[in-house]
Amino acid sequence: MKSGMKVVFDDQVFCWQEFGGISRYFYELAKRVAHEENFSVSVVAPLYVNRYLAEGGVSVKGLHIPKARNSGRIISALNGLVAPALIRSEHPDVLHETYYYRRRSLAPRGCATVVTVFDMTHEKFPDYFLARDRTSEAKRAAVMRADRVICISANTQRDLIDIFGVSPEKTAVIHLGFTLTEQVATAVPLTESRPFLLYVGPRGGYKNFNALLNAYAASQVLRNNFSLVAFGGGHFSVAEAEHIHTLGLQDSVKQRSGDDRLLSILYRQASAFVYPSLYEGFGIPPLEAMGFDCPVICSNTSSIPEVVGDAARLFDPEDIDALRAAIEAVVGSSDLRDDLVRRGRERIQHFSWDRTAKETLDIYRELRQ
Repeated sequence: MKSGMKVVFDDQVFCWQEFGGISRYFYELAKRVAHEENFSVSVVAPLYVNRYLAEGGVSVKGLHIPKARNSGRIISALNGLVAPALIRSEHPDVLHETYYYRRRSLAPRGCATVVTVFDMTHEKFPDYFLARDRTSEAKRAAVMRADRVICISANTQRDLIDIFGVSPEKTAVIHLGFTLTEQVATAVPLTESRPFLLYVGPRGGYKNFNALLNAYAASQVLRNNFSLVAFGGGHFSVAEAEHIHTLGLQDSVKQRSGDDRLLSILYRQASAFVYPSLYEGFGIPPLEAMGFDCPVICSNTSSIPEVVGDAARLFDPEDIDALRAAIEAVVGSSDLRDDLVRRGRERIQHFSWDRTAKETLDIYRELRQ
């Protein structure tokens, strides 16, 4: 490989995501590429709302502004007028797109392109998305024009190849890392008045939160002894609140929002973490829970078993009784909880952002050869 390789990340995800998820992946990746010998990196985001970029650690060609209602669409449109010229001025060797452009690539002539596919949810669960949603169309276009496609799990790679007909040689599997660490949550007060089960993230559609509500409601053991805390995902919608009320759970089910510190506290104090999703491209929350010695109970579908290995109690997410029984088994046995905690400590050693960056750098080097 020639020396002085320049990698550029575009603005897409940083326009609308303040923190978490995909933006965390690209920030952690860019930060590590920047410290690699013979590499330089910049994020071209004329305007952005992302808090990670605002914290520093990565060269950003742009200005941080507060996020407001519908600001993502407006910022993206404005950036679309400026970003192409700024990207060209960086003279990149590799452009790593942070999401899926519908239009042509912004890579200058002679610049290789990389795109990361996080899941095939839109293709496998189209009924959960609006008819006007064009994510799948944009994803296909981005994948077809890219020089290399990174998939965040072997399951996502298989789905991508099956659904889009992509050549396997064009793809590579690189697992994600995770960021929250045990030290964040030390010496903190209790946040809940009684033991609780923890759910993290968005709750709609294939995330299958309603199944968790139904399983919880069906168990006298769980209702009498544990609360259910849903972290993130916004306040309960009208439909969710009605469903919770119908099940008689309005005093037992709570929604919490906050930063990584609060999430860390909840992981540390929860009796168990429950992940009932029907489909995930990877699934970082189970690893985060393991990092805080929180027993993990999760679905046996898609990429989830690939990520958690033997360090979680698995269940069929379409079987309410199986979900209820899995939770009752874990919270009812200190031996099982201790075993899951021990296995979790071992499992998380397989995943780190350093490893993600190292394997991604190998892809960049291959494109330069």
